[in-house]
Amino acid sequence: MQKFDAIRPFYDSEVNEVFIKLLHHPMMKSLMNFSFPDVADEVWREQLSKTHSIRDFQCNFIYQSVQKVLEKSSEGLSTTGFEKLEKGEAYLFISNHRDILLDTTLLNASLFEHGLVMTASAIGDNLVKQPFLMDLAKLNRNFLVQRGLSPREMLQSSKTLSEYIGHLLLHESRSVWIAQREGRTKDGNDATNPGILKMLAMGSDEENLMEYFKKIKIVPVSISYEYDPTDALKMPQILAEANNEVYVKKENEDFMTILSGALGPKKHIHIHIGDVLDNAIDQIATEHDNVNKQIQAIAQAIDDSILPNYKLWPTNYIAYDIINNSNTFAEYYTEDQKSVFERRMEKRIDATNPVALQGFLNMYANPVVNSLKYKNAVQG
Repeated sequence: MQKFDAIRPFYDSEVNEVFIKLLHHPMMKSLMNFSFPDVADEVWREQLSKTHSIRDFQCNFIYQSVQKVLEKSSEGLSTTGFEKLEKGEAYLFISNHRDILLDTTLLNASLFEHGLVMTASAIGDNLVKQPFLMDLAKLNRNFLVQRGLSPREMLQSSKTLSEYIGHLLLHESRSVWIAQREGRTKDGNDATNPGILKMLAMGSDEENLMEYFKKIKIVPVSISYEYDPTDALKMPQILAEANNEVYVKKENEDFMTILSGALGPKKHIHIHIGDVLDNAIDQIATEHDNVNKQIQAIAQAIDDSILPNYKLWPTNYIAYDIINNSNTFAEYYTEDQKSVFERRMEKRIDATNPVALQGFLNMYANPVVNSLKYKNAVQG
């Protein structure tokens, strides 16, 4: 469909021509040498030249890249909740967003391992300005979210985007991943922006919006990293905002963030799949007849799944105790773990700067704060 050409990934009929073009690109060579260190270049080039579908590329090449990333930079990926999903079904996964590339790549690797439909995934066009990155994104079934538009252009772009997401889910039976808000969480405080749901609503083909939200099968996803490999890279923006300054990204900053996210140390990673929000949406439909209130309630339902199911690591408890000058969660970490965390923090930021210190610690402590709020609400 031509109306989606500006944002869609490659069709399978287009991918082989792109692979042929990229066979001798230095960045493709770097990716393949990283993923297949014991394989001669002519071998992977021959295999790539015979690849004619996105699925084959993801399963035969990118899946191996993910395994190398996990092997070299983590102590493993654990998952829960995937057994709730049905084979062959398309879902709209809405997740918290910590890493530009890894969040969706790790989700897809897990879906592949469980024999489930992999996703087409939203990515900001500002992140893939380099031609190679644009090609690689479209070969990985990424579709573009257009940034930096005028309000009028943004409205049209949002409508096209929402219709494309609906088309993927309902007509191509393709799962979709989008983040719960624009951009990555910088302070560890995950929250769903109702604007994302309003955008999705623009693609509705139902008179009753709640019926549409049920039809697209919204599934909240919680992803947590024991160490955020890009934590220090988020500091300049946090410092600028603390000084009421407009933050301007440096050239190639996003590319460096992608590399740091892939290769930087993460220790443990966990992905939790929440329940499909069909019962929650039924309940919201009976409690609210105002569309805005319904959308606010769905955003809250997504948060109510993501936040309590975010896996807390020793780093989260350590940061909480440092901020609060307490030993509240001392049973969840060792003194060695605390020392490692503090040493790492002092290497990565200017710990004498109170704003930098608070900002860094908040990234790790806020998931504990949110977890406590939910526990208190349940008990209360």
